[in-house]
Amino acid sequence: MLKTNLGLLRIIGLLEGVSYLLLLGIAMPLKYGANFSEPIYPTGLAHGLLFSLYIFFVILVTFQLKWKFNTFALALLASLVPFGTFIADKRIFRKA
Repeated sequence: MLKTNLGLLRIIGLLEGVSYLLLLGIAMPLKYGANFSEPIYPTGLAHGLLFSLYIFFVILVTFQLKWKFNTFALALLASLVPFGTFIADKRIFRKA
């Protein structure tokens, strides 16, 4: 799985999805509900790096596999929706 850029995209997508859920589901409620903002910085930093890597690898894999624009756009949109990268992994990346 790690031998191809598509395999790396799948792993980065899963990690990006987990980091997004941690940010939205744990770090932000702690900040605004319990006035405990310490988890925001490391979680946000990790998510930002993983998000950037995800976008880079979506572009790279799009050119390598000659994806249609619709596939490319759906893969990008998946990073903006909670659980989106998990769905993209199942419906787009596994099939490629």
